Amino acid sequence: MRRRIGILIGTAVTVTVVASAGAALGRSDAERPITGPDLETATAAALEHTGGGRVTETEAGDEEGAYEVEVTLPDGRQVDVHLDEHFAVLDTAPDGDEPGDDAGETEER
Repeated sequence: MRRRIGILIGTAVTVTVVASAGAALGRSDAERPITGPDLETATAAALEHTGGGRVTETEAGDEEGAYEVEVTLPDGRQVDVHLDEHFAVLDTAPDGDEPGDDAGETEER
């Protein structure tokens, strides 16, 4: 009986650890969109830096800074504007996505 209880407890612990690890791997804080007042501030900073365009995607907790704002420029090129926690521009990089990949994710500004 003790052996059976030990096996059941061991199995339950293993399942819990595997499930927790899977959930952690499947979720990335870098993929959280910017929300609330931070969205407005990040959008304004990015569009001011690029001289206009259309915000097509945002991320809070980006690996290159506190925020990333993807902007589609009037000529169709896409750039990622990386911002620090005070919304100062850290850098701007060409986005690797092809034009049109943002279908359904567009936020007009």
